Amino acid sequence: MKLKIGSVVMACAGRDSGKFFVVTQSDEKCVYMADGRERKLDKPKRKNIKHLRITDSMIDLNEITDKKLRQLLSQFNSFE
Repeated sequence: MKLKIGSVVMACAGRDSGKFFVVTQSDEKCVYMADGRERKLDKPKRKNIKHLRITDSMIDLNEITDKKLRQLLSQFNSFE
């Protein structure tokens, strides 16, 4: 299963469990994701797809900064 770049996902395992991220790169078994805080856009976290919950939301990553990404993802974290 290949996720699209810009998909919003929630980590379900590991120390990032329960946090929302955006997919920056995608592979067959893993994705690279960032949240703009601990995981910056220029150094994303590698995570297995099995450990993610996929949402229906997308974020356009063209000309986005870490600050703007934090603001967009904070909307998702407030729904918990």
